[in-house]
Amino acid sequence: MGRNIRQGRVHDKEILRLAVPAFGALVAEPLFLLTDSIIVGHLPDPALGALGVASAALTALVGLCVFLAYATTAAVARQLGAGDLRRAMRQGVDGIWLAAAIGVAISVACWPLAPFIVHLFGATEELAALAVTFMRVSLLGTPGMLIVLAGTGVLRGMQDTRTPLLVSVGSFVLNGLLNFWFVLGLGWGIAGSAWGTVVAQTLSAAIYLTLVVRAARRHGAPLRPDLPGMRAAGAAGFALVIRTACLQLVLLVATSLATRMGEDQIEAHTIAARLWTFLAFSLDAIAIAGQAITGRALGAGDVVATRTATKRMVMWGIVSGVVFGVAVILARPAIPGLFDADAAVGAQLMAVLWPVALLQPIAGVVFVLDGVLIGAGDRRYLAWASLWSTLVYLPFAAFAGNLLVLWLALGAWMVARMITLGTRAYGRAWLVTGA
Repeated sequence: MGRNIRQGRVHDKEILRLAVPAFGALVAEPLFLLTDSIIVGHLPDPALGALGVASAALTALVGLCVFLAYATTAAVARQLGAGDLRRAMRQGVDGIWLAAAIGVAISVACWPLAPFIVHLFGATEELAALAVTFMRVSLLGTPGMLIVLAGTGVLRGMQDTRTPLLVSVGSFVLNGLLNFWFVLGLGWGIAGSAWGTVVAQTLSAAIYLTLVVRAARRHGAPLRPDLPGMRAAGAAGFALVIRTACLQLVLLVATSLATRMGEDQIEAHTIAARLWTFLAFSLDAIAIAGQAITGRALGAGDVVATRTATKRMVMWGIVSGVVFGVAVILARPAIPGLFDADAAVGAQLMAVLWPVALLQPIAGVVFVLDGVLIGAGDRRYLAWASLWSTLVYLPFAAFAGNLLVLWLALGAWMVARMITLGTRAYGRAWLVTGA
């Protein structure tokens, strides 16, 4: 009993060492969106709705590439656990080159398609024109955004979450200052918000490139593009792309349905989605620790440590979810005013904040187990689990006649994810050891 308590405390210290800095770094991304929403919320309607539509499309595009961070974290951590630092950095460099190539391809392909993409969300007239403007400017920063994902994955795999925190905080501060200046100072409107984020993300990418190049040279890893290595990195991430595509489909369907309900509904949904994203990234800090710890432990062949750490992280996820849920309930009366929402938007928002709050403990379990299985390299199961969870969600969403029911459909989706991931984590098939 005493030995188990001591082991639990050791794991708690390791989890907190990785999760606390990761929390700060992860929170910076939704803070980008929250800051954009607050600043753009002071522009005339329908600027905030346009931001919601364009951001949803961009989040889907970039989100599909999150495997650049997740797969890189797991691969680098597993090689670190196996004691092969040169191979760990070689895989990290491959991830960086792959990120740059995909980023350029997305920017070039999506620029002419921006009006079509926006209209898929049901946006029309002035809202659509503003959304296209925001999206096209933001696409210029896509290569930088993806390099940031891959660079972050390299550092997390090396068990370093403090450096990404420093980069994210600096980028967030710069983004906020530039957006305020561009949008309200220079009067650039919604385009100014996009330009501020492009500049901040591109500078962050330059910092990550410098750090990864230095680490690769230190461990003797080559820097030149390695096409077989890039193909291997892409193949390893394909199942995660399916997983992420399912997640994005759920969110895109929700945004599209909210848009068709009316301008008040899409603005309320945009604010609720921003808050959900902020809380999700906060809970994901424990999942990031799970990726790094699981990859390293399995690379070293330690199944017992993997099991013990997983149980502790699930506990942390539940406790954090309860805390966040209570915080949303307490802050609920003040949230509409923070975004300068009018009475109609505020009424819609107040209703959907209840499911946002009550789903947080479930989200804590889901995000932790998702991170653990990513760290274990159990990508194929994650793809299938995501498909089944999405099939549970779609019928509920199809019959959503108002915004509250739409968010209850999102709750059914989260419960389905918890069941599929919990069933897998309880078994042993994912506990594959070695490099």
